[in-house]
Order: sequence, then structure tokens, then C-alpha cells
Amino acid sequence: MGGCVSTSSQSTRSSNSNREAVTPPCLGIQFSGRKRTKKTFSDHAYTLQNLHTLPNRIFTNGKSQTSCIFTQQGRKGINQDAMLVWEDFMSDDAIFCGVFDGHGPHGHLVARKVRDALPMKLLSFLYSYQGSSKTCFKGNLKKSDCGDTEKDGLDEEKLNLSWRDAFLKSYKAMDKELRSHPNLDCFCSGSTAVTLVKQGSNLFMGYIGDSRAILGSRDSNDSMVAIQLTVDLKPDLPREAERIKRCKGRVFALHDEPEVSRVWLPFDDAPGLAMARAFGDFCLKEYGVISIPEFSHRILTDRDQFIVLASDGVWDVLSNEEVVEIVSSAPTRASAARTVVDSAAREWKLKYPTSKMDDCAVVCLFLDGKMDSESDYEEQGFSSATLQSNHSGNAVESDDGQKSEPSLQRNFTVRSSDESDPHGRLPVEIEGNEETVAAEENWLGLEGVTRVNSLVQLPRFSEERP
Repeated sequence: MGGCVSTSSQSTRSSNSNREAVTPPCLGIQFSGRKRTKKTFSDHAYTLQNLHTLPNRIFTNGKSQTSCIFTQQGRKGINQDAMLVWEDFMSDDAIFCGVFDGHGPHGHLVARKVRDALPMKLLSFLYSYQGSSKTCFKGNLKKSDCGDTEKDGLDEEKLNLSWRDAFLKSYKAMDKELRSHPNLDCFCSGSTAVTLVKQGSNLFMGYIGDSRAILGSRDSNDSMVAIQLTVDLKPDLPREAERIKRCKGRVFALHDEPEVSRVWLPFDDAPGLAMARAFGDFCLKEYGVISIPEFSHRILTDRDQFIVLASDGVWDVLSNEEVVEIVSSAPTRASAARTVVDSAAREWKLKYPTSKMDDCAVVCLFLDGKMDSESDYEEQGFSSATLQSNHSGNAVESDDGQKSEPSLQRNFTVRSSDESDPHGRLPVEIEGNEETVAAEENWLGLEGVTRVNSLVQLPRFSEERP
């Protein structure tokens, strides 16, 4: 790896598995007036082996007590988007949400690996802080709780530093695991991540890539407004471009898509990554692409109504304001995520009729913790096969006949003006994590017409590089 990109975050060993891990007060987990269930880290180690059976963790089209999620495959190949809502994440009022958009030949596998492993890594680092500091900062802190405004400010600063460090270390550990994974090739494959933990009135966020999160809130006139919570970390951002160029990477757009800046190797017009930060993509990690997340902390208010996380398949065709309006006017809360995806699909056909629609994944988190009754849910025509969470981890059949996770296939996110495959590069199904690939198969990223591909083509490495 090149030495031009570094971070001060250092890996921290998790707590001993047989040691009780009481959540540290500095992380704002313990609230006055409510008794929290204490969990040991060994409980969470056991959870890692049984993720798909957890009743409060949904990752397929469905709804939970406070949210709804929906994804739909585009027309570029297998669905490379992944999503997650995990209630009771750290305590019974903590919720983890995430959207992960994969790219490259194995992007779908990378996105799902990150979806499963990253929250556990975050938990590990949060629990490692147990007893490290004491503070009276709580999720719903009032001045009277501490009686010292200056101390309140110091406690909030400690809170920010603790959570920021946990996000930085978990993202770093995630990328390190992908680099050394024995069965997952991430050299030219990767994933975005937009993740949050809502705990009480605290909202902690970490993100890389161009997936986005917005907040639907009411202004002083009681009108709904959209507040963007994240920044699309694309190569044309000045600070991102400066870092990439300093590391000898190149940033420029193709002639046929001048609005899309991409990252290129110094010695080859590849791979043309359309984001500046991502998990994986190790062919570009020496040239300025990083996996260090942006972190933010926000105190939610009663005016804040819901949060929407989505992949760029949504944001390419819908504005923040349009998404807030769609969610606000959805027939039911449980149908909000699907309504956003349906609206995005219609806009793709209208705005880019000659392009292939991108995958879309949406998470809608309602901040008052309320959802519809089951009768309201069913009256809208959303079948249990499409929008029922699947805790066993088996494939779920959606209305359009697609099988949801964890059915895995070889990825073929290629540009093609014809839905047929004249070159014989058909997707090859895999069982479990073992992939069968014909020797003559090539993954290409530049064929025909499409809106925006995250990658243009794979690099052609040789013994002699210019």
C-alpha cells in the first residue's frame, strides 16, 4: 500500500468473550428512569453466528416496528444492493440502519459481507470502551441533569470522540477483513456504505461512497422539508480529487458522460470508479481511494419525522425533496420504501428511456417509533411474500418473481444495448460461497448504453507497466 493515505485510527481488540460488557456511559446508552438489559460480548459473538435468525434484524423486503425496507433489481444484472435494519442493536432503544451498494464483478458479495460484518465490528469497538470514561451525557440530556453547562459541553465532546473512534475503527477493520478474505476477490470489486445508529435522540452516522441519507423534518410553518445528512463522496469533490491526485491516481470524466468524474489508475484507463471512498477496490487503494468514513452526530428533535437511506439508483432520478414528499404521502408507512423504489423506477423510464435502470435499495426509519396496523398494511395490496421480513435467511419470492437474498449468483453488471448475451457471458449460479466461473468468461464494464456504471472496465495488468 502507498504511504500517502493514512488514518490515526488503530485497531482495538474486542473484550474478552467471557467478560460482561456493560455499555459505557460515555456512549449514551444508559438513560435515567429506564432499566436497560445488560448484554455480554459473548452474547454478540454468538449473535454473529445466528444473524439471520434474529427477530429484530431485517435485511430483505419487509418492515419492522419502526421501519420499512425495500430493494429492487435493476436491468444491469444481479442486484448488488444490500440493506439492514437492526433494532435492539445495543440496547432496547438503539437501532442500526444501513444501505450498501456493491460494484464490480463480486460487488453483490462484498455488499452483503459488509452488511453482515460491519455492524458486529461496530458493536465490538463500542463494547471495548466499557468503563473507559464517565460522563453524565445521556440521549435526552437536560441541563438540570448535570447542572453545569461547561461540563455538558465536555461530555458531548467525549461522546462524539467515542462514537467517531468506534466508526473509524470498525470501517478500517472491515476493509482489512475484505483484503485478507480467502474466498472473496475485492481487487476490482467493492461497496459503498451509509450507516447510522439512532439511540434515544442521538443520531450517529458513518458513511463512504455515494449512497445517501436524508432527514424529513417539519419547518416553522409545519411544512415538510428535506435535510441532507450525508455528502456524496465522489471524485469531483475538491478535497477528494486532491487526495487522489496526490497519490498518483487520475480523476477525469469520459467524453460521453462529462458529468461523471471517475478514478483511474496512473498507468491504465481503468477501472473508472465513480466514487472516491469505498470498501474493497484494492486496485485503487494505493492511488487515493480510501475506506475512512465521514462521521457526524446530530441531536434529533420533535420536528424530525423520518430518515431515508438509499443507494444512488434512487438519487440519480429523484431529488431529496421528492423523496420526502413520496414518503410523507405514502398510503401506509409500511409501504413507504417500496413506494420510493416504484417512483424511482418510473423516473428511470421517463428520464433515461435508453438506459438500464440501476438497482435501488431504500430504508425508511420513522423516528416516532410507530408503524401501521397489520390490517392497514394488507389493505394496500403488499403481499407477505413481498414485504414480510424473513428471519430464517431463506430466499423470499417477491411479486416480480425475483428471489431475494441470500440467493447468490455471479455478477454481470455490464453495459449492454441488448438484454440477450450474444457473447455467451451468462450469469453462473453459485451455491453457498463457492463460485463456478467458466475460464473464458470476462467481466466487462463498457458495452452499449447505460446511465452511470460505478466501474467502466477492469484493469489489464501486465508485466511491464508504463
